[in-house]
Amino acid sequence: MHAESSINLADIVQRGWDAVAAGDFDALVEDYMEDMTFVMPGQQDVLTGRQAFRSALNGLGQILPPGFEITGLRNIEGEGEVVSLVAWKSANVAASQSAVLFRFTGDKIYEERWFVDTEQWKAAF
Repeated sequence: MHAESSINLADIVQRGWDAVAAGDFDALVEDYMEDMTFVMPGQQDVLTGRQAFRSALNGLGQILPPGFEITGLRNIEGEGEVVSLVAWKSANVAASQSAVLFRFTGDKIYEERWFVDTEQWKAAF
């Protein structure tokens, strides 16, 4: 990273998590490229495009398990990417962790990919 660059990708990802917590999905999607992809838990479901991603956020309550709550969050920044280690719980899961990969072009996210224990995730519903 060049000295003149003040882009901190982990800060951009944290800003996104804060926007989700506040329910400000319009602010969240500002940090994504128009042709971004979102890979859902299980890796089979993929949303393409910022508008599709934004629309899906309206149904976030149906996407996440009942009682879903983030209990801890740590962002690890690498070259052009950030991994969020997410500690969480829900009504049916006492405690778990997942990882979310954010890949960047400049200061915009072009891919978000969730890695979860899919058996546990399904059981959480």
